[in-house]
Amino acid sequence: MLFEEIRDFIAVQFGAEVIVSEHTDNLQPYLVLDTERLAEVCLELHDNELTYFDFLSSVTGIDNGPETGTVEVVYNLYSIPYDHSLMLKVVVPRNTNAGEPIPSVPTVSHIWRTADWQEREIFDLVGILFKDHPDMRRILCSADWEGHPLRKDYKLQDYYHGIKVPYDNHNEYSGFRGEPVRLIDPEEPFTDKRAKPEA
Repeated sequence: MLFEEIRDFIAVQFGAEVIVSEHTDNLQPYLVLDTERLAEVCLELHDNELTYFDFLSSVTGIDNGPETGTVEVVYNLYSIPYDHSLMLKVVVPRNTNAGEPIPSVPTVSHIWRTADWQEREIFDLVGILFKDHPDMRRILCSADWEGHPLRKDYKLQDYYHGIKVPYDNHNEYSGFRGEPVRLIDPEEPFTDKRAKPEA
């Protein structure tokens, strides 16, 4: 199916209002969906024999920054038997203060099992909660880590359990301050190291 046919299929099944906007001027066209109806649309796209999007290629979280005030979740769907793909997005308001609840999007982990860890990674690094996820907890950072490292306004904490977190030039010198590491030895011509018989 072509992008336009899939768009029309969604509009017929769920009503045109489920599609918030359509973007066809990109390299890969995409639809922005109503956040609350995301899971039911995805379930239909997965189960319907006309579309059968049996593979969730990726789920990506994007922080648009405090100035824009939104975060996005991008879903790349693929149908192996039909060899067609679709990109879907949802856009939700971003929390700007620590006291505000974090953004929330319905889970699709009950449709595609691969969404399980990808949604946990987005929760951990971008700070988007996935409603009804079976195991919504951090996956890369420790459970008591402060903040979400891929947020544009993320501030690295100074100490974690008494350990200083930001090491000055740590990566630049591979752990030894002031002692540069030579990554490439001077070139030596290839030599034959085998012992040669005496003539």
